Amino acid sequence: MPQIKPAYERVLLKLSGESLLGKLPYGIDLETTRSIVKEIKEIHDLNVQIAIMIGGGNIFRGIRGTEAGMDRASADYMGLLATIINGIALQDALEQAGIVTRHISAIEVKAVAEPFIKRRVIRHLEKRRIVIFSAGIGSPYFTTDTASALRALEIGAQVILKATKVDGVYSADPLIDKTARKFPSIKYLDVIKKGLKIMDTTAISLCKDNALPIVIFNLKKRGNIKKAVLGHKVGTRIY
Repeated sequence: MPQIKPAYERVLLKLSGESLLGKLPYGIDLETTRSIVKEIKEIHDLNVQIAIMIGGGNIFRGIRGTEAGMDRASADYMGLLATIINGIALQDALEQAGIVTRHISAIEVKAVAEPFIKRRVIRHLEKRRIVIFSAGIGSPYFTTDTASALRALEIGAQVILKATKVDGVYSADPLIDKTARKFPSIKYLDVIKKGLKIMDTTAISLCKDNALPIVIFNLKKRGNIKKAVLGHKVGTRIY
């Protein structure tokens, strides 16, 4: 049987912290995490080099702390530390599935993660190790979306795959506005001009300036990660 050829050799998968919630109101649902890992393993088995940027919204979101009156930098650092916790959980689940994994944190925590060194990270990918990025870029005021774009460019990823709770980019929030229209594909500039909130403007601009495509898709639909990697029509492509 012929080997299925993926559309991309190296990808950056952006996972929100909320993707690890499952049915829990807060924290990490281990069964949900293992289910996501099964899908990641499917594309790893296709010899795709995989880096993952993990968020922390299931534990703490910096913006919520700011809205409650916290100092912005302090709140953002708490959010970055939450991503490290998620990175540890995701690494454990991946290694239990038999996949060699490296956890890379932008904030130095030697006991649980390596620092970001570009050449070392690329070497991990070439050796078919999955790389998990946590702590964004290590600075407040920057989202994990921006960190995803920056790291994807640094490691030479061919696409950003952003897994969300909706099946693409819409003209409005489809969970609120039932008349919202889905875009099968959309240009970077149109995302910015229309004020669509699927990713922050800095991240979109970085991808635009470097012609890095983004695929937005629904993580909850089984098999979507593999479809995106194979180049099938899934979600919305930003180009």
